[in-house]
Amino acid sequence: MVARFMKIELENHGFGNGDASFQAAGGVEGVANLVARFYSVMDTSPEAAHIRSMHPADLVEAADKLALFLCGWLGGPQLFGPKYGSISIPGVHRHLVIHEEERDAWLFCMNRALEGIAYTDEFKAYLMRALAVPAERVRVTARD
Repeated sequence: MVARFMKIELENHGFGNGDASFQAAGGVEGVANLVARFYSVMDTSPEAAHIRSMHPADLVEAADKLALFLCGWLGGPQLFGPKYGSISIPGVHRHLVIHEEERDAWLFCMNRALEGIAYTDEFKAYLMRALAVPAERVRVTARD
């Protein structure tokens, strides 16, 4: 599944420049909605049961961290650092066993979460390609 998301190409829509991606995601509220949908998919989909078990029972803090991180990652305000400190996404996940299956399950959850959001198809495709990069970095640096 990840192969179709791995190649990031230059496109004319401006995503990845300045805060264009953050704005396309709907700002803080849009990112929070995406993250809520993401964790709902993870919480209810059999395809994600394995990665759901890697998370605490209460997903409130995980959702907050992901939403704040994504705001900055998408070119919006840097909200994660002031609340939680600096972060290295691969480093935070290094203690976990993450192979292709787990990486793909995470991307599945994000892709499914995007299905119900009124983002443009171009932004959805861009976002999945862009998110595949850190997802793969996490897989490469995770404990085996």
